[in-house]
Amino acid sequence: MAALPEHPAHDDLRRRWAAIAPAPRTERYADDLLARWAEPQRRYHTTDHLVAVLDRVDELARYAEDPDLVRLAAWFHDAVYLPERSTNEDRSARLAERALPELGFDEARTAEVARLVRLTVTHDPADGDRNGEVLCDADLAILAAAPERYAAYAASVREEYAFVPDDAFREGRAAVLRHLLGLPCLFRTPHGRREWEERARQNLTTELKLLETGM
Repeated sequence: MAALPEHPAHDDLRRRWAAIAPAPRTERYADDLLARWAEPQRRYHTTDHLVAVLDRVDELARYAEDPDLVRLAAWFHDAVYLPERSTNEDRSARLAERALPELGFDEARTAEVARLVRLTVTHDPADGDRNGEVLCDADLAILAAAPERYAAYAASVREEYAFVPDDAFREGRAAVLRHLLGLPCLFRTPHGRREWEERARQNLTTELKLLETGM
């Protein structure tokens, strides 16, 4: 494995990984995942995104049925990420299905982590899917960021799709935003609905208006 680029959060992330995957030789699995999150094609789906999702999972942990399985799913949910591919979530889930049994996780827990990773394709957990609600809310929490941070997020998404022409990107991104704004709710946990829903809709509406005016 190539040398892992340094990141200020790596030591803390290794500690967080060891807390949920305490099997022998677990460090090499953490380093493999961290190397994936540091790949050069990433601009938004980076180590910083991993940290943010894990932080939000911690914030929402009281709503989850098994918070540690949700944390594992957060580690794997964008472990495979190529912007031009539509199979990233499935390939990330298959990575979890290979790695977790080697770390001593049984079939049921491995299947739950893989299911949660695949759920990030739609961010549409079924009613009562408490683990799914927490992971999806944590992954979408960036939508409720302060306006400056949201603008930086939107810019980094555009950088990841730099290979897409401007007109095509604006059309595709606008369709995504309209879909999100058309949902009855963006967030499923009580905290997400209370604290994030309104701000997220404001941010999405602002970005959509900018796209529609060609800015």
